[in-house]
Amino acid sequence: MKMLIIKLMLALLFIPLVTGSAMGPQPEELTGPQLCYSERPSSHLELEELFSSHNYGWGTLDDGIPSIFLEALPSDLDRIPQVQKKKIVFFLSLLPVVLRANEEIREHKTTLTDLLRRYDQGETLTGNELARLSAITTEYRVSGDPLEDLQTRETLLMRVDTLPTSLVLAQAATESAYGTSRFARLGNNLFGEWTFTPGTGMVPLDRPEGRTYELRCFSSIYESVASYMNNLNTHRAYTSLREQRARMRAEGRPLQGIVLAAGLTRYSERGEDYVKQIRTIIRSNRLHRLGSILFRQNRAAETEETAPFSAGLLSSAAPSSRLSALRKNP
Repeated sequence: MKMLIIKLMLALLFIPLVTGSAMGPQPEELTGPQLCYSERPSSHLELEELFSSHNYGWGTLDDGIPSIFLEALPSDLDRIPQVQKKKIVFFLSLLPVVLRANEEIREHKTTLTDLLRRYDQGETLTGNELARLSAITTEYRVSGDPLEDLQTRETLLMRVDTLPTSLVLAQAATESAYGTSRFARLGNNLFGEWTFTPGTGMVPLDRPEGRTYELRCFSSIYESVASYMNNLNTHRAYTSLREQRARMRAEGRPLQGIVLAAGLTRYSERGEDYVKQIRTIIRSNRLHRLGSILFRQNRAAETEETAPFSAGLLSSAAPSSRLSALRKNP
């Protein structure tokens, strides 16, 4: 009898656990891309050496940029004596991350439009495809069924879209003091994002009495950029920005950070003065020129005619590529 019990127990161990829920589509969450982070540079000199080893600088942008995804900025950017050099190091540090975050949004948009198109053509979506659609809907904080409800679909399509590189970099520069603020150095918080869960963030030294918000902490620069983009793409405070972006798309116009900055009046208590500052940073640093930058593996396949950069912070003696509409409007 004892041997029989042992045999039964062994048999049970090898019975496959298959249930109705296990066989069906499982809930899916959108996960960020698998990035290969470089080692965290301990100083701005080490960071500059990293860029130099990859031939990465303002003069080589037309050749594409390397896939350098910094986990965090060095803590001594404030020790760079030349203001222009500090700006360049900061923008170069964030540029690959911003481009990759926009690529991820494009991937979401491609998946979304493909699923909607196939459904409209009468195809039956699989369980996994429905789960993917649900994950995108949840990620962009839209309630309702985009397959059947046209208003839900319109809202979702308006939210799943990229942001101009110029706008992202200008806000990062403003909110993090070009990567030198305490929140940027200690928590990778480049956009001043808040959290209202006590103990999960950093308490601002100048927080008014009675307020409970904290500054969020992020595990990487990429996480901070992705969170900020999701914030602009979903929060009701930036509805006007998304509506203006949709109009520009419908008219076939390239997205411009200068224009979309008008939708940031509620990002700061400074309102219109904040918008003016963002626009000044974009203009003075000619950040709108970064809208045509590609990763090197993508630049190698680009064959369209070239045109030179204009003079300015981002000027280069090398020609600048004119890109397809998809790449021209990051």
